[in-house]
Amino acid sequence: MGNYLGAVRGMLELQNPPTGGPNYETLYMVADLHAITTPYDPKKLPQNTREVILDYLAAGLDPEKSILFVQSQVPEHTELAFLLSSVVSIARMQHLPTYKEKVTQYPKENTMALLNYPILMASDILIYKADKVPVGIDQEPHLEVAREIARKMNSKFGTDFPEPTRFATKGEYIPSLTGEGKMSKSIEGSYINLTDDLNTIKDKIARVPTDSGKGVSVPKEGGVKVLFDLIGLFLGDERRDKYQNQYTKSGIKYSELKPELAEAIYKELGPIQKRREELVNDPKYVDGVILDGAKKARKIASRTVGEAKKKIGLL
Repeated sequence: MGNYLGAVRGMLELQNPPTGGPNYETLYMVADLHAITTPYDPKKLPQNTREVILDYLAAGLDPEKSILFVQSQVPEHTELAFLLSSVVSIARMQHLPTYKEKVTQYPKENTMALLNYPILMASDILIYKADKVPVGIDQEPHLEVAREIARKMNSKFGTDFPEPTRFATKGEYIPSLTGEGKMSKSIEGSYINLTDDLNTIKDKIARVPTDSGKGVSVPKEGGVKVLFDLIGLFLGDERRDKYQNQYTKSGIKYSELKPELAEAIYKELGPIQKRREELVNDPKYVDGVILDGAKKARKIASRTVGEAKKKIGLL
């Protein structure tokens, strides 16, 4: 659910702009190559990749409006990444906080793939000359790397890469249900799946740590803040503000708040789950979306790589 709120909602906003709003050519990718930069199960990766495709389609991404593809099926991404790496120092990559965090987390998996992760991400963006990227605020350091690379490539070789900016959404940072850090599938008990039923969601929300329900000020961290944030996302700011006001005055009952929140979450996820089930039962359609998306993406990507190679001086 963290990816849905932090990224997919933004994808949908770009795909379906309001009347009078800017119209974008939208491309959305399942980053399976990024998955192999840290420990993973090769036997599970293909199905995991397909699951993301199913999630995207079920959430509302439309192949008639957006190009939806799998990263490894567009080899131009890795080719451009190598070209871009010629203007990036090893020291710059080692300085990134995200790299340091991963090395601490996986000290025996400090590979070149991990070090080059931000360069591949820059390639994922610049290869389509993208202006807007719907990612969470935690990805801002990587976007800055992409902008730096664009500036260096443009200055040194005369390319015309844009400097991409983040397309921010209301749910750009989804807190963990544990009350600490970000919602992530790598941390047990921190997340809600798009496929969770109502009882599972209720159980997970019930486990969010709380307090007495009353305080002098609204908490700025911990489980209570998580609940208020989710209420704002699923029930609206007005409902969140009402609960926060009660918290500092008469107090709130979590026995009422938590079930209401769980119901609201399920109400939004329900239609997605129904559509997803339909897609699971139509594998030929999903296969066609993946194949067609790769063809369309490669047509654009190959043109960009060709331009870059010519500017760099390659035959």
